Formats: sequence, structure tokens, C-alpha cells
Amino acid sequence: MPRSSTPCGAIAARVAGVLLSIVAVTNTAGAQVPNPGRREPSSAELAQLGRLMFFDPSLSASGKLACGTCHDPRYAYGPPPGKGIARGGATMALSGTRAVPSLRYLHRFPQFKEQYRFVDGDVGPVGGLTWDGRVGSLHEQAEIPLLAANEMANAGSEEVAARLGKAAYAAQFRAAFGDDIFKDAQQAYAAGLRALEAFQQVPEEFFPYSSRYDAFLRGSLELTPQEERGVQLFKDPAKGNCASCHLGVSRAGAPPPFTDFDFVNVGVPRNPRLAANGDPGYYDLGLCGPLRQDFIGRREYCGFFRSPTMRNVATRTVYFHNGVFTSLRDVLHFYNERDLHPEKFYSRNTDGSVHKFDDLPPAYPDNVDHDPPLDRKPGDDPALSEEEIDDIIVFLKALTDGYAGP
Repeated sequence: MPRSSTPCGAIAARVAGVLLSIVAVTNTAGAQVPNPGRREPSSAELAQLGRLMFFDPSLSASGKLACGTCHDPRYAYGPPPGKGIARGGATMALSGTRAVPSLRYLHRFPQFKEQYRFVDGDVGPVGGLTWDGRVGSLHEQAEIPLLAANEMANAGSEEVAARLGKAAYAAQFRAAFGDDIFKDAQQAYAAGLRALEAFQQVPEEFFPYSSRYDAFLRGSLELTPQEERGVQLFKDPAKGNCASCHLGVSRAGAPPPFTDFDFVNVGVPRNPRLAANGDPGYYDLGLCGPLRQDFIGRREYCGFFRSPTMRNVATRTVYFHNGVFTSLRDVLHFYNERDLHPEKFYSRNTDGSVHKFDDLPPAYPDNVDHDPPLDRKPGDDPALSEEEIDDIIVFLKALTDGYAGP
């Protein structure tokens, strides 16, 4: 979360502590498939099978939804326009409850820890995958859409295994895992998860580090003056203060992750376009449920969601966990003016007053972030001018993969 006490010079120290806890997601023990008497499938074989699965709609109950439908490689394995909040289910009639995330740059992350002590002294939850950090590996993450009723809608692992056994590439599964692989549904299911995980570890697909900013870090180009201004505003604790959560510091040769993997409640407005929000009693509270179950009742964490990477953020058309904003400019205006002009972002109460933080239940703990630029009082000047917002957006666009220059 943004921290006003973290000067630019301390950001490198903070990221050092976070990066020391990052684990490369190469341990697939939870998805291992015993294969007595046969050679172990190579990483390339597994990745190829995972690729075939990833783009195969026949693995869904509807026959119309593949992983790649929502996680499109043309959009950094994030949602294409119109699919930011996905529809799925057996008849493709059910709406998702959260914005589709990008699957890029998930290869290295810290395992979830509730009480992580950051270098700057703050203590809080960090790590894990998904918006609420509830899984700790890519194969666990792959299970979520396969089995979710409003996504690929398989009734269980046996149904996924049966679909794999009928897939056009079933023979390749047998070649990799043995002729009897489909005789044991759990083994076949685990093999599929392992293959999906292997595919998501293909560097050129999922962590290419091929943005214009990466070229700058390699010394291949100089940033434009506007990009340079954007970088400084992104880092400046008194301005954008973005780098306090979206760390842009390289360490030990690893390119910057543009996230510190922590969780924050910034008081995101309720999204009236989200089907689940048609129920006034429904709230997505992130760490404390409803999807994550182990922290239900931990009110101090309600409304906390994981800070995503800013890499490829300019390719998105929905932002935050609920997809409430549809442009980077809208997001930056929210950070800049949340407490100066709340009427621009929040709904109204029945008496006409502004219902600030309207996506949190009434009387919940005041755990909403108030660090810069979210520290303004009515009558204050905003932290950023429109020109400075322009500069930050230009810099963020330089984080888009696929730069074709030197």
C-alpha cells in the first residue's frame, strides 16, 4: 500500500526485503504424476501440452470457453476488450465476480504470509496468487477456472480428466505420461494441471521483459523527456507515490517486478455494472471473503486486495479487482481526487449525501489507505496536475511488452 514515510532512496531497501522472499514457481510437487517405468516428460513436452489445453474450449462445460478466451496473448495474457469481467458457466450465462487478471509475470512471487515485516517497518500480509492471495502455485491457480461454476464449470476433477481423454491431443498425453494415464482420473487431472503450470513458465510467453522500459534498463535506448518525468512522478512519495506498492527497482540482475506483492484497501468504488452487485447485500471483501475462506471474520483485512504488477497495465480496459474503472486516466483521477471530490466516484445515500467507500459494508473498520496521494483534505490542491497525470500514463505505456526497437 502507499506509504508516505517511504522516501525514494528507501524504496531499493524495501524491494530488497521483498525480493529476498520471492520464490521461483518451479516446484510442482503438488501436481506431480508418478510415472513408474517411463522417462520423465521434458519441460518442453509439458509446456506444449499446457499450450494445447490453454487454448482448448472443449475443456469447459459449454465447449466455448478456454483459458485463452479471457487470458489473451494479444493483451499480455489478460482480458481482451469486452471480456474484462468474463462470462462463463454451462450455458455461458453467468458473470464473473472479479476483473480478469493478466497471467504475465507470475513466475516469481513470495508465498502468502500474514505478518510480513517490510524493511520500512510496516507489517502486513504479502504474497500468493489471485486477487486475494489464496493459492500458492500456478497449478493451484489453474484449478480455479476449470472448476468454477461461472467459468469453465466442470463438476470436478473427474470431469476435467474425462474431457482431456477425449481431446484431440489425448495421444500426446499418453505419450508423455503413459498409456494408462486416463485410467486414473486423479492422475490425469494432476497431469493436466502440471502441463498448464509448465506452459505458464515459458519465458517468451509469460515473462518476456520486452517492454520499452526494459530496453532502457538494458541500455538500448534513452527514455523521452516525458517518460523520464513520468518515472520520477511514479516514484515521488509526494506525487504519484506509485512505487511504494508497484516497485520499479531491479535487484541481483532481476528486472523490476512493479509490485511489492502486498495487499491494500484503497476504497475502490462499487461497480454497478458487476452482476453480483445487483444484490445490495453482496460485498467482495478480498482477504476476508467470500472467495477466500481462511480469513473470514478477520475484519481488519476486509477490502484488502493484492497489488498487481504495472507491467502491461496500459493494455487493460478494466482496473482494480471489480473492474470499476475503464482507463488509466480514470484510475489516476481516483487516486488524485478520492477525498477531494468523492462525488465523482461514489454513489449517493438516500438523503443525497455521498456514500464514500460504498463497496464496504456499513460500520466496517476504517482500514482504508490514506497515504499520498490519498491523503488530501477538501480544499487542498491535488497531488498531481493533468500534465503530470499525462506524464505518468506515458511512462506506464512504456511498460507494455513487445517493443520492437533495439
